[in-house]
Amino acid sequence: DTQTRQLQDAVTNVEKHFGELCQIFAGYVRKTARLRDKADQLVNEINVYASTETPNLKLGLKNFAEEFAKLQDYRQAEVERLEAKVVEPLKAYGTIVKLKRDDLKATLTARNREAKQLTQLERTRQRNPSDRHIISQAETELQRATMDATRTTRHLEETIDNFEKQKIKDIKTIFSEFITIEMLFHGKALEVYTAAYQNIQKIDEEEDLEVFRNSLYPPDYSSRLDIVRANSKSPLQRSLSAKCVSGTGQVSTCRLRRDQQADDDEEDEDLDVREENNFLKK
Repeated sequence: DTQTRQLQDAVTNVEKHFGELCQIFAGYVRKTARLRDKADQLVNEINVYASTETPNLKLGLKNFAEEFAKLQDYRQAEVERLEAKVVEPLKAYGTIVKLKRDDLKATLTARNREAKQLTQLERTRQRNPSDRHIISQAETELQRATMDATRTTRHLEETIDNFEKQKIKDIKTIFSEFITIEMLFHGKALEVYTAAYQNIQKIDEEEDLEVFRNSLYPPDYSSRLDIVRANSKSPLQRSLSAKCVSGTGQVSTCRLRRDQQADDDEEDEDLDVREENNFLKK
């Protein structure tokens, strides 16, 4: 009848949509777990990279990685709670729906038996209208079937009513748990990301740049630079320097020659004076 059909539709509707929700939430949890695994890989790589960097950058990255690793602990807790509070209750509806289908089946069986006994009674009355014994037996069987059908129908109505009530309550609970779990995680995530952001912002760029420059230019770099500059003069500069040296030498040689000539002249004058004196004496 119409009531039974509505009850069947209600159970089928829950079976279909709760099954879909269960699969999607389970996929959501699996993807969250994979995100946690990828984040763990990221933490490891950041730590490896940080060990190769300058002091401030190294410290900032390691502090960031520490905060990010902490977030993955919260993500793990999120995964476990979602499994327990969302996926498992939805999965349990597979068993609940099966039980409700069994109740529906028992009710339909009881009603079919009642209908069959009614048909049997009608036939008996038609075939043996004067046989009260057979008719009485058929009426008794019909009465039992009717009582059984009434009992199972009442049980089904109560069961379905409780099923509908529990379904609404469970939906509220499951989605409330989902929201609460996500809010807790994202609240913690905001705290952790704030700390991670501050660690990155604390990195002293200028100090690390100075460390990097010092690593490129060692302490004796200035003296080595002077040598390199001296060895790297242009040909024109070297030619001018050579000419300056050569010119200085020529000037000195001329002076030496003039000085020597002056000395020779003085000696000649002395010799002439001596010869003149000797001539006078004679």
